[in-house]
Amino acid sequence: MTEAVIEAQRLTRRLAGEVTVTLVEEASLAVHGGEFVAITGASGSGKSSLLYLLGLLDRPTSGRMWLRGHETTTLEEDALAELRLAEVGFVFQFHFLLPEFSAIENVMLPMQRRGRLRQGEIEARAMELLESFGLAGETKKLPRQLSGGQSQRVAIARALANDPLLILADEPTGNLDTAASANVQRILTDLAHDYGRAVIVVTHDRDFAAAADYVIVMSDGRIRGE
Repeated sequence: MTEAVIEAQRLTRRLAGEVTVTLVEEASLAVHGGEFVAITGASGSGKSSLLYLLGLLDRPTSGRMWLRGHETTTLEEDALAELRLAEVGFVFQFHFLLPEFSAIENVMLPMQRRGRLRQGEIEARAMELLESFGLAGETKKLPRQLSGGQSQRVAIARALANDPLLILADEPTGNLDTAASANVQRILTDLAHDYGRAVIVVTHDRDFAAAADYVIVMSDGRIRGE
């Protein structure tokens, strides 16, 4: 099998204080391109904490992790931020679109931050992504003018802006109706199976999890099974 897009060995995340709180304990996993993985478990089981470690949003207290072969746990903050911007796309339960920017402007932002493309190329890619998700007629609308499902599709387009191989989603259908949820599920599944991305989704939705290639079950910060 090819090299994993993301690999973690014994990742642990603790919060020090009067009482030490363990969010994730010795989590190990490897996810390859083309795999769609669901992480499930009760509230407080460590699902989102693990996802934030995998997405380089938090640093582990101990353990090691590699993203496309680059060990991340030893990187300085600037290098970590650059790797995250280039290689990781995030989708959250609440789309977190910037309300003062249009749909296309929201999708353009990650490319503008990275600074690798000219403005015309950025606009063309943003339009192409929105069109691919059936949003050609919504590009100039502000987030408040979009439905929940449309907003989440804009958020997925934004996550894909810099063409990352790793897509991480935290309860991406938790705020959507049944039809919009099914559409988001289809999009994320297609990104893995048809476009070769590694897709990891935290979800409470059993139907969503059932569509995954395999399921990671967490309890008390530990991976208990797959």
